[in-house]
Amino acid sequence: MTKKFRHSLLFFLAGMNAVFAQGKMESFLTPSDTLNVKRQNAVFATEVVASSAILLTLNELWYKDYPKSDFHFKNDNAHWLQMDKAGHVFSAYHLGRFGAEALEWSGSSKKNQRLYGATLGFVFLSAVEVMDGFSGEWGASYGDILANASGTALYISQDLLWNEQRITPKFSYHQTVYPTARPNTLGKNWSERILKDYNGQTYWLSANVASFVPNSKIPKWLNLAFGYGAEGMITGEDVLVNSVFFPENKRTRQFYLSLDVDLTRIETKNHLLKTVFSVFNTLKIPAPTLEVRANGRLTWHGLHF
Repeated sequence: MTKKFRHSLLFFLAGMNAVFAQGKMESFLTPSDTLNVKRQNAVFATEVVASSAILLTLNELWYKDYPKSDFHFKNDNAHWLQMDKAGHVFSAYHLGRFGAEALEWSGSSKKNQRLYGATLGFVFLSAVEVMDGFSGEWGASYGDILANASGTALYISQDLLWNEQRITPKFSYHQTVYPTARPNTLGKNWSERILKDYNGQTYWLSANVASFVPNSKIPKWLNLAFGYGAEGMITGEDVLVNSVFFPENKRTRQFYLSLDVDLTRIETKNHLLKTVFSVFNTLKIPAPTLEVRANGRLTWHGLHF
């Protein structure tokens, strides 16, 4: 066997192995037409184990170093200009969506998808609220619970009304100067700031245009997105810390109008791509955007993140 032939054979075998591996992955990701009990049980077990692990980790990293208290509520509805509440709506919706899609993959009934899948976000985030309620540093929040319920209701109501998701909460982020004032609170690095710096976050309701205008020539993937953001926040409440000066140190709300893409409506028969599109459909696609501030000032962004 010549060296050239061996290389050709190895290349061929490697290629065939990749094809078979891709075929197995495609088969695994293809939703079941009927109830697959093994898949359904795997979904439930994975959700329980993952949720428990996350809550235990959260307790070790977040709550352990703070004193415990009797269960209590804390009114934080005015904090962060409600950006945290928008985050709760977003999180509850998408955790529920992933839960429902996982049960759809198992062939579970629509009833079970809504009852046990779409409520995943509300149940998990409610457990976090209970942990907050027993912490002396924080407290359970009526506003958070309402936001969690709203995110879950947004998914289930659309599924009941249209049997599809026409309006999707999305997220985008751009860096700001504010974390330099309180890095422990707003983030020390880029990965932390995405989660902690409310000044750079934008939450969107991305509406699919073609689904509201049937029999039109509008691309099925084109969305119109309405965003909400806020800026000038160094603390949750309207107070300054260390008298740090910023170009804009007044707390202000921002409203956005932009175009977007619904990745789940891009036609493909490849279930691996469908899964990737589903995961990344949580993010707003950067696009030209009109910004309206609470004081009425208009700003045009050629590309907004």
